[in-house]
Amino acid sequence: MNDILPEQTPVWQFVEATVRQVLGQYGYQEIRMPIVEQTDLFKRSIGEVTDIVEKEMYTFEDRNGDSLTLRPEGTAGCVRAAEEHGLLFNQTRRLWYTGSMFRHERPQKGRYRQFHQIGVECFGMSGPDIDAELLILTARLWQALGLSDHARLEINSIGTSESRKEYRLALVDYLRQFQDQLDADSQRRLETNPLRILDSKDAGTRKILEGAPKLDDYLDEESRAHFDRLRELLDAAGIGYTVNPALVRGLDYYGKTVFEWMTDSLGAQGTICAGGRYDGLVEQLGGKPTFAVGFAMGLERLILLLETLGLIPESVNANADVYLTAMGDSAVAPALALAEKLRDQLPGRTIVTHCGGGSFKSQMKKADKSGARYAIILGENELASGTAALKPLRDDEPQQEVPQEDLAQALSERLSH
Repeated sequence: MNDILPEQTPVWQFVEATVRQVLGQYGYQEIRMPIVEQTDLFKRSIGEVTDIVEKEMYTFEDRNGDSLTLRPEGTAGCVRAAEEHGLLFNQTRRLWYTGSMFRHERPQKGRYRQFHQIGVECFGMSGPDIDAELLILTARLWQALGLSDHARLEINSIGTSESRKEYRLALVDYLRQFQDQLDADSQRRLETNPLRILDSKDAGTRKILEGAPKLDDYLDEESRAHFDRLRELLDAAGIGYTVNPALVRGLDYYGKTVFEWMTDSLGAQGTICAGGRYDGLVEQLGGKPTFAVGFAMGLERLILLLETLGLIPESVNANADVYLTAMGDSAVAPALALAEKLRDQLPGRTIVTHCGGGSFKSQMKKADKSGARYAIILGENELASGTAALKPLRDDEPQQEVPQEDLAQALSERLSH
């Protein structure tokens, strides 16, 4: 688990604001759920034989002896909240959320045990058009962040639970012939979650899988028609994609459409956004049958990608615009008052007032360290004349005396260049 320091938070705010703006354009509403939920919620939704439930959840008993878990993902909590508050009854919903998630897994580049996700969930819409909308809006987000050339889409259909059961039997029959040659993870999954073997990165297992039955051969007609129409809609929208027959996703609740946005710019850890349909989950958690589709993206990985590619705009920084100094005790109160007046007149600008006294030299050092483009110097002479000294800190402009009533205009003109 790691801290996000003041120098880093402007980048986080930039990414979060961009996501918020894009989702707002499509009419998605924000929902905020608790970080802690009943453990049973995740066992029922994610699946008891998944790595998350078996190995990764932070679970504890509270003082009443109830088993609680720090949320490892957001979909289950969002479904629980939407159902509990009657948001899904005869309605369609487009929801999104952001916040901390927790998994006790081996930390890797861009992956921590407390990490942050943005999740998007849509309820009550059965057609592939909402699947397409999610992928189109994600493509718009990549465009807004400058990532369009660094993100590629992989899609697949994993059919209904019934068609997957048939395929699972055929896959297990085939893999049992090679059980001793599979990697250790795949040998374990053969008994618990064999479809995840399709996602194995082990070279030997991948070679064995080349001859395995194909999930596509077991797809039911409805899932096939849904997937074909989704591809037509993506083609019409100009969204490029690759069909990846091995893409299955790791959570039990998915069915029909699954997808991942990948990048080749971060080494092996390439997924930056992933999701799919989970039409059975609301009913599984006690609600009425409800169509649903969604995705999640990890903010750490996304920010690492932007930083790796040098795509953080120069305007995203923690620097002040103006640093206001007071020379002598008599200038402190007028300096605070002048700073307030300038904040009223320049609402989009950051004006830092020096506090704590000190010599002219030490105050100028702090002004320079703040990253501000201009310092305002207020001393006895300026107080007597009703002016302020405007000192450029980043270029060779000469220092100027400016009437205090004209300061806002002078700063506005200079800071806009």
